[in-house]
Amino acid sequence: MSNAKERKHAKKMRNQPTNVTLSSGFVADRGGKHHNGGGKPQKQEPHPGTSRQRQTKIIAHSLPEPHVSEQSSSRVTFKKKGGWKAGPEGTSQEIPKYITASTFAQARAAEISAMLKAVTQKSSNSLVFQTLPRHMRRRAMSHNVKRLPRRLQEIAQKEAEKAVHQKKEHSKNKCHKARRCHINKTLEFNLRQKKNKWLETHIWHAKRFHMVKKWGYCLGERPTVKSHRACYRAMTNRCLLQDLSYYCCLELKGKEEEILKALSPMCSIDTGLTFAAVHCLSGKRQGSLVLYRANKYPREMLGPVTFIWKPKRTSSDTSKSRQLWIWLHPTLKQDILEEIKAVCHCMEPIKSAVCIPDPLLTPFQEKSETEVLDEKIGKKRKRKDDGENSRPIKKIVGDGTRDPCQPHSWISPTTGILIRYGLNLLNIFSKDSFLPVAQTLYLMAVSILRLFLFFSDLTMEMNRFRLIGPLSHSILTEALKTASVHMEGKDTEKTPHHWWIETCKSPDSISLHRRQEAIFELLGGITSPAEIPAGTILGLTVGDPRINLPQKKSKVLSDPEKCQDNEKVRQLLLEGVPVECTHSFIWNQDICKSVTENKISDQDLNRMRSELLVPGSQLVLGPCESKIPILLIQQPGKMTGEDRLGWGSGWDVLLPKGWGMAFWIPFIYRGARVGGLKEAVVHSQYKRSPDIPGDFPDCPAGILFAEEQAKNLLEKYKRRPPAKRPNYVKLGTLTPFCCPWEQLTQDWELTVQAHEESSVASSLAGEESDLRRYEVSCAPMPEKTQLSDEVGISINHSTEPEEVMDTECQDQAGAARVIDQDVSENHVAATGSQLCVLRSRKLLKQLSAWCGPSSGDSRPARRAPSRGQQDLTKEACLSILDHFPRALVWVSLSLLRKGSPEPHTMICVPAKEDFLQLSQDWHYCGPQESKHSDPFKSKILKQNEKKKMARRQKRGHAISEGLAVGDSAPGQEALTLGLWSGPLPSMTSHCSRALLGFVTQGDFSMAVGCGEALGFVSLTGLLDMLSSQPAAQRGLVLLRPPASLQYRFARIAIEV
Repeated sequence: MSNAKERKHAKKMRNQPTNVTLSSGFVADRGGKHHNGGGKPQKQEPHPGTSRQRQTKIIAHSLPEPHVSEQSSSRVTFKKKGGWKAGPEGTSQEIPKYITASTFAQARAAEISAMLKAVTQKSSNSLVFQTLPRHMRRRAMSHNVKRLPRRLQEIAQKEAEKAVHQKKEHSKNKCHKARRCHINKTLEFNLRQKKNKWLETHIWHAKRFHMVKKWGYCLGERPTVKSHRACYRAMTNRCLLQDLSYYCCLELKGKEEEILKALSPMCSIDTGLTFAAVHCLSGKRQGSLVLYRANKYPREMLGPVTFIWKPKRTSSDTSKSRQLWIWLHPTLKQDILEEIKAVCHCMEPIKSAVCIPDPLLTPFQEKSETEVLDEKIGKKRKRKDDGENSRPIKKIVGDGTRDPCQPHSWISPTTGILIRYGLNLLNIFSKDSFLPVAQTLYLMAVSILRLFLFFSDLTMEMNRFRLIGPLSHSILTEALKTASVHMEGKDTEKTPHHWWIETCKSPDSISLHRRQEAIFELLGGITSPAEIPAGTILGLTVGDPRINLPQKKSKVLSDPEKCQDNEKVRQLLLEGVPVECTHSFIWNQDICKSVTENKISDQDLNRMRSELLVPGSQLVLGPCESKIPILLIQQPGKMTGEDRLGWGSGWDVLLPKGWGMAFWIPFIYRGARVGGLKEAVVHSQYKRSPDIPGDFPDCPAGILFAEEQAKNLLEKYKRRPPAKRPNYVKLGTLTPFCCPWEQLTQDWELTVQAHEESSVASSLAGEESDLRRYEVSCAPMPEKTQLSDEVGISINHSTEPEEVMDTECQDQAGAARVIDQDVSENHVAATGSQLCVLRSRKLLKQLSAWCGPSSGDSRPARRAPSRGQQDLTKEACLSILDHFPRALVWVSLSLLRKGSPEPHTMICVPAKEDFLQLSQDWHYCGPQESKHSDPFKSKILKQNEKKKMARRQKRGHAISEGLAVGDSAPGQEALTLGLWSGPLPSMTSHCSRALLGFVTQGDFSMAVGCGEALGFVSLTGLLDMLSSQPAAQRGLVLLRPPASLQYRFARIAIEV
């Protein structure tokens, strides 16, 4: 018998009892003889108790051995594949001539009992319905016994009655969702905020947004639903809501003269308003400016900030102490903080001599601390009600921009400036809890600290929400109601808001509150926030917005009937909010802390609603209602250019911490749509304003952002196979993932210097020497086009070369590039010039006037140069370049025809032939770049061959030789197919069109109906291009994406 048949037979017999032997044609002992039930026993005993007697009977009745001929006649045959054959392996079996009935019946009875035992016994842990064939199984069999066959229903019923299969009884006081939740949510959420802090609206965003970890926070990037167009419609016609609580707030507190003296070296009046602006200094408006390192303008920029001065309470207030808030992006915080510490000459303060030790823990508290540690390890946590001894776990409101172990305050002994982090120093001392000696120390500390200038970090101490759109102020007036005035009475004794009761005692405070309420009501009838002066500030004290929450979501519309007094509305639109009405109690940290601690929880508020006699009626809390001080700041929206002025305007709401969700939900229920970081980028792009930090290449945060972006794009590029990704070397794209601003400005500076020298030499030696100087034998260089007679500088503009570039010519260009870099480094060392962005408003207005065509264009011509602006002459260009030799200019680009620009798109200078074809055919899209040769392809192939040889040698047990062959030279970078390796050649002359700059933001604009882009261009290249272009076509450039050869015409504009 074959091995397969033996295994099959053994599998069938594995569940049979050892005391039964079944007669079969397939047996292990092939030579054995089998008789009728008794036969010749083989050590097995059907009944052990009577085995000796049965053996005696069997021997007595056994027959003698038959003859060989009888064996042949009694051979049993089996039908197998291929015909009738003898028994297994050709063996024969004898059939007895007679049998004993009793012995035969006993043997069969033993077999039947063994079979029944095997059937009734379970050989596995599977249930009854699992023993059925798969085609007979049904899902209902697991809980409904009647779905099983009748022969198995009894067994299944017994299994169902066992305790193992009974369902667990869940507690009736918990729903399914509550049972799945963590027992202590606050503790669990605090443990999950070790690396990246959460905003107060994090859980709301996490359910509806794609979350990203940025700048030390978990922020919502974009909604999970398709909402790109919906968010644009909200910004244009309705309202878009954003949570900007991750923005950092620095507080300076002290004498006004000391603050201005310390901060004046960090800003320049050339870029616009400073901290000393009249409207901003009074506290009436919010200001914005760009900070630099002290006395380093226009280089070493730190970043843009906005600031608010605390207004004086009354005009007769002669106090010299002022308070200033500076709001900035979290990526800019460390650099600006270090610079402010430097200009204020601050150092880390000595630890306070008044030490407040932690109270000793009671045995119960020690036990609870141990339980908390056990919970952190991962043990099972149970809900326990400890009554009075229970200590509620406080929610962490952290700051993702600093380490908790960092110092919180700095002090300057020379300037009297004290820099504080997060915690108000005056809050460290408590009058009520201290002994008389401590109270004396407290008063001494207050009197001393009044002489200094405080500098605090209020990051995450306030929430900041931004409402964008024409209906933003309508939503504010519907969602927020000013706080009611409460006089002293019986009900006011129980209220925890004693600060508001004290405020209501003053008639001046009540009068100011009424004036603020009247101005706030006028906002509901204004068509758009852009009608109000930019940066207007309004202080308010409002009631709990959760009380006025509607039953269903609704969309609020502006109601012009609210502003019936046209004279007051006209005065508000012209002059803005009066200085007195900008006062808010949010400037007082003690009041904000009291408001946060005495907030009524949502659970208590819902319980009060459930106890109302009429469900759904207004809940009246009286003096127990929370009073929240807030600050409303108008955001001007788009302020540059001539089209869509005021687009994207809205309001910013500042409120104390702990009240984020209490204001967030009412805004949404009034029709506000929520956006994330992606919508913030779209908002800045449609305003044509630079985005933080990606559009600040001269800022440390912008440089770091560009490096991270290039790294991510390179990793994404390498993940795709070479056949499925573009070859940027053949497309003529040197840097597809980054923008080398330093090299671009350096190339243009060297080009201008070379042409100035050539122009001087040409005036002495004549045209022949000039031609010898610029003759290039390796490849056709761009044609030389002289500038206009007014400028008199010759610049190389690429026109015709549509041929494939040669590798040797590229090597020569690279060698020349190295020489030019050495010359440039010497020039930088001598002059100290570095990369910067031109932010001088005077020069930007001058360039904006030069960029517009004078006549002959289908679009309306730009306005003529106003008084004080010069014409485009050589002297004017040289005077600008002397102060800004390596500068970038922020420009906006609008495509003339189809096309959608993308980041890192190249901005190039058109040639004369392009203008000629465009004048002949207005539908002309643009020229095409010819394919370049790939000088690195052969090197990469050789490198791959070496790697293959190394692998083969390793397989042949020659590891040492394989490593020697496969290793590359030390210091040599790994080559990637499709990317330029090594030092970059000249960027201005690498392609057929001279490179002018790069695009940082670009997409199809739904506001204009065509592709729009924002980016930077070289100031030197821009002046050269404008000087060489015809007056009717001035300001036209070419755009080419990194992965395309097609150039497209676009118009450049500088909006101021």
